[in-house]
Amino acid sequence: MTRHFLNLSDAGGDAIAAMLSDAMDRKAARTAAGLPRGAADADAPLAGRTLAMIFEKNSTRTRVSFDMAIRQLGGTSLILDSGTTQLGRGETIADTARVLSRMVDAIMIRTDDHAKIDEMAHHADVPVINGLTDLSHPCQIVADLLTVAEHGLALPGSQWAWLGDGNNVLHSIIEAAGLFRFDVRVGVPQGYDPDPRFAQAAQALGANITLTRDAAEAVTGADVVVTDTWISMGQAAGDVKLKAMMPYQVTPALMARARPDARFLHCLPAHRGEEVTAEVIDGPQSLIWDEAENRLHAQKSVLRWCFGQLG
Repeated sequence: MTRHFLNLSDAGGDAIAAMLSDAMDRKAARTAAGLPRGAADADAPLAGRTLAMIFEKNSTRTRVSFDMAIRQLGGTSLILDSGTTQLGRGETIADTARVLSRMVDAIMIRTDDHAKIDEMAHHADVPVINGLTDLSHPCQIVADLLTVAEHGLALPGSQWAWLGDGNNVLHSIIEAAGLFRFDVRVGVPQGYDPDPRFAQAAQALGANITLTRDAAEAVTGADVVVTDTWISMGQAAGDVKLKAMMPYQVTPALMARARPDARFLHCLPAHRGEEVTAEVIDGPQSLIWDEAENRLHAQKSVLRWCFGQLG
């Protein structure tokens, strides 16, 4: 069967654990060999493969990391912006999926409505990867798991705190909590709760997912503190939402309530002075630059899983 990566549950905990191990090994091997970033890995496991990347939303990290990932695995990429393809003129997702399946080996799409990526996967004969939708962001969370694991955190039983908006990144963190048996305390204002289906699924797998309106309660004793921009792409920057979010801004005082060795994550781009202060994002507990780099290493392993080389 074609392996699609639309949500973390498509792969499952064992496969994601294999991705994390593979990503660490390949990252270490490149460092030891002193390879320039544009050079392929020694084994070039995806030589001859081509990845088509469709962007209906702006991107820096997803665009660069997937492009470099397929190159380092020995393959090539094509970047397709919706405004310069027939998708922008009304061609259906289904027809696009059928055509690309005849020409490339895998498709990554970054879009708004999650239904679009479901439709792409339904009609494609090659792997389809979720580079972000309004519902979830699984590739980001593989990178986040990789980042905290390489900094020595055992995932099972760890305590994660989320502050801010109940968005797509949070959904994938909650999904990961179920797969790896860690707990998430979600600090969000009234009216901005995450989709309850993710918490229900994670709790069924043994994770504790707690919703609170108190930011201090959310972070107390946490091993990992995570936030994201309050205004997602395509949303209006409303004063009402910003006012509701301000009590959840990650500050040094709030971080002091977490464990002394707590890690801070943010998927970027960050709005300094809104969801997080500069003191935290540039401080000693912040892992955001490792996190950003690890998008590349994590996605190499996602690609290998999609092609049946892992798990």
